[in-house]
Amino acid sequence: MNVYDFDGTIFPGDCSIGFFFWCLKSHPKLWFTYFPKTIKNILLRKKGKINEAQMQREFFGYLTLIHDFDQQIERYWNKNEKKISAWYLAQKRPDDLIISASPNCIIEPIANRLGVRFMATDFDREYGVFLNKMKYAKEKARYIIDQGFPVIENFYSDSLADTPLALCAEKAHLVTNNASTVTDWPKLDAETMEKVKQKIDTGWNSYVKED
Repeated sequence: MNVYDFDGTIFPGDCSIGFFFWCLKSHPKLWFTYFPKTIKNILLRKKGKINEAQMQREFFGYLTLIHDFDQQIERYWNKNEKKISAWYLAQKRPDDLIISASPNCIIEPIANRLGVRFMATDFDREYGVFLNKMKYAKEKARYIIDQGFPVIENFYSDSLADTPLALCAEKAHLVTNNASTVTDWPKLDAETMEKVKQKIDTGWNSYVKED
């Protein structure tokens, strides 16, 4: 089994942000009713007045406002499926597993198109709440362990924050250059481990620590 992160790994950019702007185009009123709120929360986050988890909850609230969500997510992937990295498509296997911090309602359609399994963050579109912790960094490794620690032949990610999961694999690969270049995971010397800790401890770690 090979395990892949999604955003920035086999798909360039962030599909959740991409779908957000897609929805702004398909529902222009959101530019006036929701976009200002998003900017406000980003500024509050930068000032340290809210943590990353609070900002993300507010951001993904836009999903509750898309009454034709099923139609829009299919149209989004109709246009953006072609962006899936060629290197991944060349080696794709039926037993691949995608683990993403993005909401499952966004990841599920593309995973189904690819014909692979996935695990993403459970998000209730009716109430606008996360039903579990976002599948980020430590939570990805925790998910694998909870599944009985299946053998992972190869793990791919664009972020050193995913080192906990990389350590669960027989071989790990770092993806760079906008999901286009694959190299071996860097050796975990003292300098690299410091970078790993910083990646894990900044931003999203505020979510991981929440109960």
